[in-house]
Amino acid sequence: QVQLRESGGGLVQAGTSLRLSCVASGRTFNKAWFRQAPGKEREFVAAIYWSSGSPTYANSVAGRFTISRDNAKNMVYLQLNSLKPEDTAVYYCAADRLMGRSVAVTPGAYDYWGQGIQVTVTS
Repeated sequence: QVQLRESGGGLVQAGTSLRLSCVASGRTFNKAWFRQAPGKEREFVAAIYWSSGSPTYANSVAGRFTISRDNAKNMVYLQLNSLKPEDTAVYYCAADRLMGRSVAVTPGAYDYWGQGIQVTVTS
């Protein structure tokens, strides 16, 4: 069973930046970030295709967040710029165990999940 571990969260002011990292204990393929705010469902943030690095973003973060990956290190990153209070949530890293699938925006498509890390943005 592959384990994912996120790091880099914290408490920041609106307009500033954070960089989240996620390391996998084994080989995984497509990767994604989701987030869940209190009282809300888990929502898609960004995903990246494992081979080409082609990204997909939620409309709410496009132009502000950047997803990237390092396959050699089994890592995925999320650069969060121009943070807003509405970005406050627990952010989860997710990974697909199978090669060759299309990038997905639904939580059910991913096989492995991290524990989540808190990002709090104050106004």
